[in-house]
Amino acid sequence: MPEAAGDLSTPEDALSGAVLDVHAHYFPSDLGDWAQTTGDDRWPSLVIGPDGTGQIMLGERVFRQVRAPLWDLDARTAELDTAGVARQVISPVPIMLTYWAEPGLSAGFARAVNDSVGEQVAKSHGRLAGLGTLPMQNVALAVAELRRCVQDLGLAGVEIGTQPAGRDLDDRHLAPFFDAVAELDAAVFIHPLDGGGRAIRRGGQPYDFGLGMLTDTAMAATSLICGGVLDRRPALRIGLAHGCGTFPWAAPRLRMATLLTSDPGRHVTFDELTARLWVDSLVFDPDHLGLLTRRFGDGHVMFGTDYPFIPGQLEGARDFVRAAVTAGVIDEKQGKAILSGNIGAFLGEVPFEG
Repeated sequence: MPEAAGDLSTPEDALSGAVLDVHAHYFPSDLGDWAQTTGDDRWPSLVIGPDGTGQIMLGERVFRQVRAPLWDLDARTAELDTAGVARQVISPVPIMLTYWAEPGLSAGFARAVNDSVGEQVAKSHGRLAGLGTLPMQNVALAVAELRRCVQDLGLAGVEIGTQPAGRDLDDRHLAPFFDAVAELDAAVFIHPLDGGGRAIRRGGQPYDFGLGMLTDTAMAATSLICGGVLDRRPALRIGLAHGCGTFPWAAPRLRMATLLTSDPGRHVTFDELTARLWVDSLVFDPDHLGLLTRRFGDGHVMFGTDYPFIPGQLEGARDFVRAAVTAGVIDEKQGKAILSGNIGAFLGEVPFEG
């Protein structure tokens, strides 16, 4: 593991230590072809070509062209070493969140995926932490698999979708899941599914990637805040991908809506509940980091790359955060916390001291 630098005096040196990445994906190479086995082409599979490149398939349709670090630990750690990334949190590719499937099949698929995530984490000698997937269409099965992920496999928590099985996160049917998360002290990372669900009126690109996923994430955050999930369970550690989508910009209007419609006797404010959430830094504009730290607090913004899907994010980690420091939207201390200091607390570990 690359050695973390100590505290130094200049902005460049202060950001030159190890980087920790909270948002990276993994696909097992030995998962098999569930589409062929079940006759349902919605199940994703991985096909690795003779040249070492791969394809995520949905039945016989190519869903995405992918590279070896998605499934190969040695290839991944080599690129982490080159980029100076000390540790990475891996989670399933969102297409692997099979909430549409029959619950028993989805539970079996999740179990196979989670076993592989756990194996990768164990083989990484501390370089990786892992998040599993759950059959959220059946909460009892989801809670059982959550317990196995945390207690048996040693995973830090789970990744779930923004609207699992068509339910918003404050749906009463999901309450036992969040109760179990709190009991187990597990981390939850929320990631939108491809297309962004029904969050916007128009599909296809650039609408799905550019607006749909971000709006869907903002809807999820709002349901957590305004639907009582965070209010009833203040110790939950919930992170949201892509800087929480459009939520940071919509927050003032949402706050006003709560003032106009909420119980005047409520003691926990909209801003206090917002600050209980965690977000990654994957916003593609360093100026946006200032708003993220303002909304969610200095300790709740974590570096994330969506590795290995978006070129340049891993290698450009320090330059991205340094640009925000240079622009004056965050200071050196905030920048170092984003790069390496905050992820340990999100995972429920001792915060990184780099």
